[in-house]
Amino acid sequence: MVDDDLAILDSMQFMLLQYGYDLRIFDSAEDFLDKIDISLAACLIVDSNMPDITGQQLQQKLVSAQSPIGIIFLTGHGDLPMAVNAFRQGACDFFQKPVKGKELVQAIEKALLVSGHEYEKVQLQQRYSTLTEREDQVLQLLIAGKTNKQMADTLFVSLRTIEVHRAKIIKKLEVHNAAELAKFSPFLSDNINMD
Repeated sequence: MVDDDLAILDSMQFMLLQYGYDLRIFDSAEDFLDKIDISLAACLIVDSNMPDITGQQLQQKLVSAQSPIGIIFLTGHGDLPMAVNAFRQGACDFFQKPVKGKELVQAIEKALLVSGHEYEKVQLQQRYSTLTEREDQVLQLLIAGKTNKQMADTLFVSLRTIEVHRAKIIKKLEVHNAAELAKFSPFLSDNINMD
């Protein structure tokens, strides 16, 4: 949680400990950015109005860095335009202080789910980006359900070449079988004609 009000940080830490959360607290956005790996899945509860870097500016930094962190705003001085802008930038929720524990916990659970999904998507994209153009073509055919022979005929290569590419794809994408390859469908470059 990032808030420049130490009393709020203490009370939030106490409240969330009752729900089983281990809350790390920061009194500034700079401190948060210095100490947290923003490439990991997490939930951030942040105040809007802070000196130096505001909650909205911190959110923009995380968005620009393509961080998967789910953001919940908790502010004493929020308004509708501020909330709308926060949601447009991908915030999971927006609360006025004080907030009820159960409502905040539901928002945290939602933010953690969103963050986990975004983190997985980034990881899949990074693995997919390691494929060569030919491996990408083989992957497209694999996902389309083509046999090794059909792939070899489509790409004008030998069966052995297809087998080598399949093995490299499985290793690079860190999957255990061909069925798991479907989760890479959103990233395919569509650089072959499969008719």
